[in-house]
Amino acid sequence: MIMPYTSGSSSAIQAGIASACSLYIILIMTLMCLIMYSKQRKKAYLSMVTAFLFIMTYESLNIHFAFSPDRNHGSGIWAADLQIFSFLLLNLSVYQLYRRMNRASYTVFAVLTLLFLVPVSSAFIPFGGTGWQKLYLDVYQLGILCAGVSFISPRIGQRGKYFAGIAVYFVYIAIGMLSRYANEQGAWIDGALLWLPLAYYTILFLILFERIVELMQSIYRSSITDGLTNLYNRRYFTKQLNRYVEQGVKVSMIFCDIDNFKKLNDTQGHHRADLVLKQVAAIIDEEVSEFGLSGRFGGEELVGLVVDKRAKVAQIAERIRARVAEESIVTLSVGYSSLRKNVSAEELVQQADQAMYRSKTTGKNKVSPYRVPSPKKDAEETVS
Repeated sequence: MIMPYTSGSSSAIQAGIASACSLYIILIMTLMCLIMYSKQRKKAYLSMVTAFLFIMTYESLNIHFAFSPDRNHGSGIWAADLQIFSFLLLNLSVYQLYRRMNRASYTVFAVLTLLFLVPVSSAFIPFGGTGWQKLYLDVYQLGILCAGVSFISPRIGQRGKYFAGIAVYFVYIAIGMLSRYANEQGAWIDGALLWLPLAYYTILFLILFERIVELMQSIYRSSITDGLTNLYNRRYFTKQLNRYVEQGVKVSMIFCDIDNFKKLNDTQGHHRADLVLKQVAAIIDEEVSEFGLSGRFGGEELVGLVVDKRAKVAQIAERIRARVAEESIVTLSVGYSSLRKNVSAEELVQQADQAMYRSKTTGKNKVSPYRVPSPKKDAEETVS
């Protein structure tokens, strides 16, 4: 955004400071985008970096001419072009942060780009000279704002921040037009034209930062969850279980296996079986999430970890079994075990698995607790 140049040294210092602050924010965002592009190869970051390079160019010129003895420079026209084109690229990149480019989006931004080039052709076509170009570019920026409100905003997140940025930019354009065409002058106009760009860049920084956080959270979430059921994957679940056991937390393990799941796959197909698996996983997660965490060990094996001392694992396991039998077309064989002294995390899983296997081999659709083998019973079984 082009800063006003006034004859006062105080105004020149303010202009230089405002441009320096804007340049610093843009530089930080450029580094953020380069780092993210190296990790994700997302086109939105390249669009932003391109826009930021334009912005850094004219903000550097603003700093130079703010302290230059000769402020009657002739760079204002093409610097204004850089500002406007960078604003178009910024809106494009915000859109790309949330959406892939499709035919409609390509058409909208292609039309806006072609309209931006109209003043360039006016050098060869008599449209009225520089005065017409300035008016055209002012109206063109309002067109970008309209496209942002009607096309970009409904398709992205952080609409509140995006609208705030649009509002700041609109005020900036309106004050600039008031200054140019109504010959309004005053300290408040100069101040607004100096500091509104910084406000806009700050909002843009917040949009970019929050979106990067969202994407990083999404990447992390996908690395620790199962893609089909959205439960924690085996690796993360086991890691959490080991952590609780090492800390001495008295946890309980629930091990669930869907009865006759292979038959369901063979008779009704994988799609139907996947839907049932997701339904069962959702039930387990609803029953366990208040007291611990749930996960998928693989195939039709779903597990729950109860870490709340007040929770009764037998009741939770029974609610899971009953809800699955009532709400789905399958049943569960369920086993559970609570952590005992000198039992490792791996052994706890094996105990819950053994309890589940007892349910599976003694009728299915039931809940079985793990029972510590009796030495006397073991001796009798050995003799027999």
